[in-house]
Amino acid sequence: MRTLYEQLAESLEQRIREGQLRPGERLPSVRQACTQAQVSAATVFQAYYLLESRGLIEARPRSGYYVRPPARGHARAARPEAARTESTPVAISELVFEVLDSTRDREVVPLGSAFPAPELFPLERLARAGARAMRHLAPQALTAELTAGNVRLREALRARYVRQGIAVNPDDPIITNGAMEALNLCLQAVTQPGDTVAVESPTFYAALQALERLHLRAIEIPTDPTSGVDPDGLAEVLRQHRVAACWLMPSFQNPLGALMTTSRRQAIVRTLSQAGVPVVEDDVYGELFHGATRPVPLKAFDRDGLVMHCSSFSKCLAPGYRVGWAAAGRHAATVQRLKMMSSLATAVPSQLALAAYMEEGGLDRHLRQLRLTLARNLARVRQWVLRHFPPGTRVSQPQGGYFLWVQLPDPVDTLALHRAALAQGISVAPGAIFSADMRFQNSLRLNAGHPDDPRVEGAIRVLGALARQAEPPR
Repeated sequence: MRTLYEQLAESLEQRIREGQLRPGERLPSVRQACTQAQVSAATVFQAYYLLESRGLIEARPRSGYYVRPPARGHARAARPEAARTESTPVAISELVFEVLDSTRDREVVPLGSAFPAPELFPLERLARAGARAMRHLAPQALTAELTAGNVRLREALRARYVRQGIAVNPDDPIITNGAMEALNLCLQAVTQPGDTVAVESPTFYAALQALERLHLRAIEIPTDPTSGVDPDGLAEVLRQHRVAACWLMPSFQNPLGALMTTSRRQAIVRTLSQAGVPVVEDDVYGELFHGATRPVPLKAFDRDGLVMHCSSFSKCLAPGYRVGWAAAGRHAATVQRLKMMSSLATAVPSQLALAAYMEEGGLDRHLRQLRLTLARNLARVRQWVLRHFPPGTRVSQPQGGYFLWVQLPDPVDTLALHRAALAQGISVAPGAIFSADMRFQNSLRLNAGHPDDPRVEGAIRVLGALARQAEPPR
């Protein structure tokens, strides 16, 4: 059921699309909108934030909200880039470590970070929930639920799966040390050294590092910055290569921000099922949708237990708690044994804190506000990029998450840009770390998950100036 602010936003969006509200026209003030729609000021603000995140309106200081003119020129959306047709070994860790080291300094503007600002999360409430839960913990429970995870947390997660219409087997989910352990265990469960794994192009650098660690080869699938993996491209890869598994991020993919359409999800699950190829589904950003409903995971279309759904609380609720999970389907027993042989268990206090917080109803309240905050800031940062970067720049327009994929004019080398920006106290994530063969040299990923950092707009302006300097004379 749509909330009041979503209904108000959709009504205004329809008026904009139909031309009843024209570019440059001022929207009703918050007070006027409250009177006209008979809703609260909070509802109006949420509706306006949602429209701003969709690029339909813009806020003008001390003036109000106005309908945005259609994007022109260098406001073009990011475009898909060609993927390699041959598998390749992976060796990108040194470059990844170089980039990650640059995000740890608090004095550096964290546009290259993979995490949103810690101030966005209810850390004090989580701590109180955890303290209450630990006071009532029976001592024997510390060892009774070691590998699979705390029963309360697993039941809370099962309930969320049920609400999404997803059936999980009795062994799922398995609680892990963050999503990265879940993803690595699932990948290890279905591959052997030397196997080929199909990944998106570009893809999350940690996926490439997992392949590197397990001595696997990567084959890239064409991936659109808006709609995600091309099912026909996947089918072609499966025809030409012996693929042991896929690693896909259907919702607000890192780094593109792409949202795979429902029809594409169904086609991909059907194609993989026919080929008998398992897929590791990385869904850590699925809860950060900016629209009315959560995207349905690939897991919802799985009838053969081949989709290994992995997620965590690190990006949406509790960074640093390192609690994730895997619903590994037919491979659940193997994943659980691998966990027992590697890390054995996930910290009980962290699990209890999260279980208690969810039981108290805190998660959904928190997520509603977090989504609005991220949506508004993503739209704001996108506009700064379009304002300050060189003509010819293309920028993604995600419908969730907090990443922007920026494609600069071809002569600009974003690895060199990263190093030049770092010298001025700004980190970015250059495109080279998102490909097995270090391609995407003119692209970069920007983190728009720091809404209260006053340095961000200035940093975007500096990046734009550095990018312009990198262009050859015209």
